[in-house]
Amino acid sequence: QVQLVESGGGLVQPGGSLRLSCAASGSILSINVMGWYRQAPGKEREVVATVTDVGSKNYADSVTDRFTISRDNAKNTVHLEMNSLKPEDTAVYYCNAARVVLSYGLRYREVWGQGTLVTVSS
Repeated sequence: QVQLVESGGGLVQPGGSLRLSCAASGSILSINVMGWYRQAPGKEREVVATVTDVGSKNYADSVTDRFTISRDNAKNTVHLEMNSLKPEDTAVYYCNAARVVLSYGLRYREVWGQGTLVTVSS
C-alpha cells in the first residue's frame, strides 16, 4: 500500500510564498512521476507541475517562473516552492504519484494525496 501525505498549505497574502511538501510512504521501489495538481472552487482539477524520476520537469503556463518543483528520489518526497502568489492560485493542492512500483512487485498506476488548501488573500 502507498500513501501520500501533503503539508505546507495555508493562508498567504498576494505576492507571498509558500512551500508544499509531499511524502510517499510504503515499500516503494520506484515512482516514475511525482507532481502537484490543484482544484479551485467550481473548477476542474488541473496539473500544476510534474517531475520525473530522472529530473525532467514540466509546469503549467500559469505558474512558470513563479513555482519550482523539486524531488528527492531517495526519500520519495516532492516539494513545490510557490512564489509571487496570486489570488487565482487559491485552490486545494493535491500531490500525485504515477506508475508506482512496490518492492514486492505490486504496481499502482496513480496515487493521490488528500489535498492541502492554499488560500491567497489580503
